[in-house]
Amino acid sequence: MKEIILVKYGEMVLKGLNKRTFEDMLTKNIRRRLKSLGHFQLTSAQSTTYITPLNEDVDLEEVVERVGKIFGIAALCRACVCEKDFGDITEKAVEYLGDILEMAKTFKVNAKRSDKAFPMKSPEICAELGGILLEKFPNLTVDVNNPEITVTVEVRDTNAYVHAENIKGAGGLPVGTSGKALLLLSGGIDSPVAGYMMAKRGVHISAIHYVSPPYTSDRALLKVETLCQKLTDYCGSIAFFCVPFTEIQEAIKDNCPEEYFTIIMRRLMMEIAQKIAEKDNCLALITGESVGQVASQTMAAMTCTDAVCRIPVLRPCVGMDKTEIIEISRKIDTFETSIEPYEDCCTVFTPRHPKVKPKLAEIEKAQARFDFEPLIQKAVEGTTMKVFEYSK
Repeated sequence: MKEIILVKYGEMVLKGLNKRTFEDMLTKNIRRRLKSLGHFQLTSAQSTTYITPLNEDVDLEEVVERVGKIFGIAALCRACVCEKDFGDITEKAVEYLGDILEMAKTFKVNAKRSDKAFPMKSPEICAELGGILLEKFPNLTVDVNNPEITVTVEVRDTNAYVHAENIKGAGGLPVGTSGKALLLLSGGIDSPVAGYMMAKRGVHISAIHYVSPPYTSDRALLKVETLCQKLTDYCGSIAFFCVPFTEIQEAIKDNCPEEYFTIIMRRLMMEIAQKIAEKDNCLALITGESVGQVASQTMAAMTCTDAVCRIPVLRPCVGMDKTEIIEISRKIDTFETSIEPYEDCCTVFTPRHPKVKPKLAEIEKAQARFDFEPLIQKAVEGTTMKVFEYSK
């Protein structure tokens, strides 16, 4: 019995003349994720991608798990391939779904007939197949409102398909269809979630992290690299830039008012990030900021930070509370890593009483006490890069 994976599109179906571009990117992303599992034939038709295993020993459970994390997919399912013949559909439905139907109490049949040349209409398919299944499985009764099992028959151009479970996909748009952006990745809970959320909108993610040895440890860097690797499950390959930041932070401490330490630090981070973004062809920066979460994330503080930015700063978590952010971090398996007790450079020289409502003129005046440009250039030149690949 031949079994395949049916991948159903989400908002990609609304893309009109651009739809083929999105389909092609989705196909490439699926191929990359499944490369280590064997050989597959991928075809697209009627807002569906058909994943056909070309090896008999393919682990379809693993295929479903991996494909379920690929953005651009609304739903997916394992399905049995049938001839466009009602007798074959019936025989395959009984055989393919027998185990789950024997354990269920209620069911219904749902039919979708996109090939209008098929001699039976959808209601006829439902009625006839439903009657046969009731005879074969006396434990079943029909419940059209809340069935335990929904047996679905899809009659398409070349074949018919039978399946009983639609699995919710990751949604969004295929990664790579919305350009590239640079994620400011700390060791905290918020920034990995921000990267995930922008990847869901089709953005290809690179990441930048700042280290301040000896104030930050190798374990802190390893923690961030682990987060970066975890994000590849959803984002694909990620270029990771590591910036030496010690001299800049010490210069801030020695030359700027304490209450402005954090905002000036973030402004200088943005300056460096923009230089790295330009080299990496990134069109925007991404942060995990949420309004009011800490002193540097008030609207006044964000205004002071954004004043140095020449490209957009995307903040997908900006209107979320911590509970919502944590919920997503658990879903994408970054939470437990994020709460490991290794501090990042944002906690170095933290002011005792940070300015909550800073004025831009005051910040610019305080920052102008020292010429940071040579240190910025030195940090950019000292930046190292490594690439994290999807590793399964």
